[in-house]
Amino acid sequence: MERKRVNAANIRSVGYDAAGQVLEIEFSNGSIFQYSGVSPEVHRRFMNAPSPDSFFQDQIEENFPAKRIR
Repeated sequence: MERKRVNAANIRSVGYDAAGQVLEIEFSNGSIFQYSGVSPEVHRRFMNAPSPDSFFQDQIEENFPAKRIR
């Protein structure tokens, strides 16, 4: 999955598969997680958030199942 760089303290890049509704996040520490069931609307709001770190903590981290892939 291709990821785009984001301007955030703890998040390095973000990828999204709209067909599978999978959000992939690469964190600054090098770990990569995939979050399933993320709607295109949540992804859009995440990418446009003034603080991606805060949006992730408030709207994604505890609300979607995660799988660590690296």
